[in-house]
Amino acid sequence: MVDGSGETMRIEVRRGDELGEEYRRAIAEVFVEGFGDDLAYFARDPARLTEAVEHMLVLERFHVALIDGRPAALASLTEGDQEAIDHDARTLRGHLGLIKGTIADRVFRTHFQGGTATSRPGRAEIGFVASARRFRGRGAAKAVLNHLLALPGYDEYTLEDIKDNNAPALGLYEHLGFREYRRNPTRHARWSGFDAYVSMRRTTGP
Repeated sequence: MVDGSGETMRIEVRRGDELGEEYRRAIAEVFVEGFGDDLAYFARDPARLTEAVEHMLVLERFHVALIDGRPAALASLTEGDQEAIDHDARTLRGHLGLIKGTIADRVFRTHFQGGTATSRPGRAEIGFVASARRFRGRGAAKAVLNHLLALPGYDEYTLEDIKDNNAPALGLYEHLGFREYRRNPTRHARWSGFDAYVSMRRTTGP
């Protein structure tokens, strides 16, 4: 692949557990770059936030796009009651403090964990799509998504709770064949900066 500068780059997609624990910190850094704004209440320092969350990433659920061997984008793939996030409350409190760590524990359990009630064989959920700032615009997120969509055994994929003001993400998902199937208005649109969470679905076959 050739990027916008005319330089040749190589994108490889690997599962997190195949990369191994030595990649955990770098994968967590990409996660924080993607979701740091959403997690800023708990810590504004990216390094501190990375230290707090790196333990909770279930590496076997994450697929990572590498550019020249460095994590550039990632996404999780789960089905049924599988979890991509499995955090430890004590570790969160150790990095974020007693109050914010306790709140983070509750928020993560409520919003990041829990299988879907509509699970069935062949249906998977894609989540936590993120890319590193230094590699944005170079096709890494698209590469990891195409990799997931090419995996055997699935005929339906969902993407849940995307902010409706995230035009780049929504445009990419639509380009890949996802279509909106649910929209949940947010209660605090005035200060949150967006009006609703959008969920999308892509199906294959007849």
